[in-house]
Parts: sequence; structure tokens; C-alpha cells
Amino acid sequence: MTALISSRALNRATLARQMLLERSDMPVLDAIEHLVGLQAQTTHSWYHGLWTRLNDFDPHALSKLLADREVVRMVLMRSTIHLVTARDSLALRPLLQIVSERSTASVYGRNIPDLDKDELIAEGRRLLDEKPMTFTELGQRMAERWPGRDEHSLAYSVRAWVPLVQIPPRGLWGGSGQAVHSTVETWLGSPVDTEPDIERLVLRYLSAFGPASVKDAQVWSGLTRLAEVFDRLRPKLVTFTDENGRELFDLPDAPRPDESTPAPVRYLYDFDNLLLSHDDRSRVLVDYKQQRPRNGMLPRLLLVDGYTTGWWTVETTKDKAVLVVHPYRNLLKKELNALTKEGQPLLDFVAPGCTHDIRFER
Repeated sequence: MTALISSRALNRATLARQMLLERSDMPVLDAIEHLVGLQAQTTHSWYHGLWTRLNDFDPHALSKLLADREVVRMVLMRSTIHLVTARDSLALRPLLQIVSERSTASVYGRNIPDLDKDELIAEGRRLLDEKPMTFTELGQRMAERWPGRDEHSLAYSVRAWVPLVQIPPRGLWGGSGQAVHSTVETWLGSPVDTEPDIERLVLRYLSAFGPASVKDAQVWSGLTRLAEVFDRLRPKLVTFTDENGRELFDLPDAPRPDESTPAPVRYLYDFDNLLLSHDDRSRVLVDYKQQRPRNGMLPRLLLVDGYTTGWWTVETTKDKAVLVVHPYRNLLKKELNALTKEGQPLLDFVAPGCTHDIRFER
């Protein structure tokens, strides 16, 4: 008989995998690989995602890894930009290529349905091998070959079919710059994997986000038809039934803390994969309708006792930064104290060199 796993036990297991029950001493590269990357379409907020998870995290060290091409930012899971290690970029992109193609074809493909895919790929690679480009520049150059075609669609079709990375200085800590792209092969000097391992991808997902269902893994990755992969892996996995009767899979030796394990308060960054990697997000999200994106952007949520309990932002002036916390409910005094205690080093991280304050608003 399959064991039942409670909602709180599921919450604690996921937080443990995500290094949110306690900060880890894991090296930055190892942490990024364990998490199978961090969603990173914003310029800098994903640095905070590692600060929340690692002891003594140094954003300048991660920035150097980006400049030294040991980590890259590229389109992967869910056709969104992720920060991953260099070797993961070469291993993951072939597996997730179809996700990018499907996403782009539905939006831009109808504008260029009669163009030869192989010719588009070859021309895009030729141009990007000459020099890195913004999508605007790439579209303009592609239109020299196909005049009269929508430049945006030409550029984004290359994005779908060719593995591209956003290169520094964009993404460097404290830096800025346009979104300039190169092919991953040119940037890293290595080809993408020719024999990608989908079973290993599923196992890594469970290590970082499990226990999880087939649908959970599909939501995280953007892939479909993963049931057959889970079936092949079933002899290596353990299974549970959640409180809604769903079958969940997990690695036998993965951490599954007791549901009574304390969960510290945590300030999450926008687009934290903790919130985006399951079909059933109730393991962390409370009252999801209340936490819809604001102006198209996800709010920065906070965890109290392991569950989303509000959102936060930092208001800055020339010489002052204020952490503004918006709880969804009345907080206990000990919860307010814990959020204040965690908020002070957060302000030191995101807004060093100025005076700080913390304000709670309902």
C-alpha cells in the first residue's frame, strides 16, 4: 500500500530540497546545479535567491563566475531564462529544445511560416558567430536576407532553434547592459550534448523539488509525455499518495523531514522556482488568487511557517532603503520579530551603504 504524505510533510520536504529550512554551506556552483538552475530573466533579483539559500553568499563571486563563463543565462525550463552552470547549459538545452520551439512557434512562427527552418538556423548562427547581437540587431540583419519579413519574428525564431546565451555585462552584480546574445557553443567553446539523458533530468528534478507527480515535472520543465519516463524509473523510486489522492514520486534517500520541523521565515525573490515548479502549488502557496502577478510581474513573496504569508518590496531613496512587508494576515509578535531579524541582513545585501528601516503594512 502506498504511504500517505501529509501536506505539511510535503511542504517541509520541498523546503529541505530547496535549502530553505536552513542555509547551506554548499559551494555556489554546486548549489546552482542542485537547484537545476534559477529562473533569471530579471537582471539581478536571482542573486537574492542564492543569498536566501546559502551561508556567506558573495554576489561578486557569482558575478565573476558569469564573467568567466562558468555559469550562463539562457532559455531552458518553461522557455524562460535560467541561470545554470556551463556544463548544465550543454546538457539541458537539447532536452528542452522542443519547449522553446513550441513556445516561439505559437507566437512568432505564424509570421514566417514559409521560410526554411534550416536556412534560418544557418543564417542566425552565421551572424551570431560574427559577433554577439541584441535581438533588435539580429532581426535587422536577418531581414537583409529576407526583406519585408517581421524582424522580431526572425530574431525570436533563431532564439527558439539555436541555443543562445545572454552575455555579460548584463547580469553582473551591480552592472547593467543590453540583452546581447551569442550561441552557447561559441561562448563556451563546446558543443551541446548529443545524447541528452531525460531520465537523469527527472531524477534531478525530484532531488530539488520532490516528492512530485508526473504533472508537476511537466509544469516545471514545460515538457510533455513524461509519464513513460517515470514508469521506466519507477523501480528506482518510492511513491506516496498526497491528501488529494495524487501519486507522488521521490528518490529513496532524499530528505523528508517530519512535518513538525520548524521552518524559518524567508524572503523569496520574484520568479523563485519554489513557486513555479509544481502543478499543485498548495504545498507552499496559500490563497493563490491573492498572489496573482501585479502588472504582469510576480510579487516577491515571503514564507512564514513554510507557507506564503505576504509580499515585500524595498523602497529606496538616495540615502535610505525601507523594507516594506505586506502580510496577508495579522502576524503574531514572534513572527514579526522573525521577519524583522531576517529583514535586516536582507537590507544589508540588497541596499548596502545607506540607512535602513523596516515597515509592516496591511
